[in-house]
Amino acid sequence: MPLETLLLFVPACFALNLAFGPNNLLSMTIGARHGLRSALLAAAGRLVAFAMMIAIAAFGMGALLIASEVAFTVVKVLGAAYLVWLGVRILRAKVDLPLDAPEPGGQGLRGFIRQEFLVAIGNPKAILIFTAFFPQFVVPEHYWGSFLILGAIFLTLELVAIALYAFAGTRLSVMMRNARGLRWINRISGSTMIAFGALLAVARRPAA
Repeated sequence: MPLETLLLFVPACFALNLAFGPNNLLSMTIGARHGLRSALLAAAGRLVAFAMMIAIAAFGMGALLIASEVAFTVVKVLGAAYLVWLGVRILRAKVDLPLDAPEPGGQGLRGFIRQEFLVAIGNPKAILIFTAFFPQFVVPEHYWGSFLILGAIFLTLELVAIALYAFAGTRLSVMMRNARGLRWINRISGSTMIAFGALLAVARRPAA
């Protein structure tokens, strides 16, 4: 892949990785409540979901979400419903737990990984990024190799973005030392997650 192509792709891609969205909010929230290590390990769920989406886009099936209003709407509604449910769950979380305690309902690292995966896989706009953004940098003569390189770069930069958001979350941990601070963190995180769900619910399918 030409160097000039990579020099254009990397900064544009990292801007997408750093964009504030439900997954990055989730990393920040986990980082604040359970530390950097937990947030980074939980992000495995997101990386798996994005890797699957990149593979789908590479095989051309991502175009289905662009071409089919029904397919886009089904994924969109399910994703929006999950974000709202997750936001409500955060809002209702107990505030008298120690920082290293598991969440109510048996939540733990496995649950965080599942949350990251479901939040990522439930957003049809994510796969549209891979379908519309990646092809601009693919070298036709080396299609599969290009997609593999672009995908690897995206996932690497995504991990960097995850670490930055999770670290920012750990800086909020001082507020978590008292019930009032924890209650406000829950209110902000839960409300924002619900807002993301509402925005996703009204999102329109891109023109084919």
